[in-house]
Amino acid sequence: MKGDRVEIVIDAGESTRTYEVVATRAGRRVDVTHGRGIVEVTEVTRGGTAVRTARFMAARVLALVEHPAPRGARADDEQSPSARVSAA
Repeated sequence: MKGDRVEIVIDAGESTRTYEVVATRAGRRVDVTHGRGIVEVTEVTRGGTAVRTARFMAARVLALVEHPAPRGARADDEQSPSARVSAA
């Protein structure tokens, strides 16, 4: 979903570097895969076509943080009166 982003912190020897992959358009999402010593972060369209891909050596990845886009509240998310706890 537009606004989804993944932040990757990499060990660059003497310092760290931070990279960000963001879903830039509506309908796109950010996928994270890892295997065989590689972490891959890809921005993907609705149809599954990769738009941008970032690959990192897994041994160098210090942190990988996924930030989902803020979702709007839905009508069914509200609590019913019987589900509320009252302080009595």
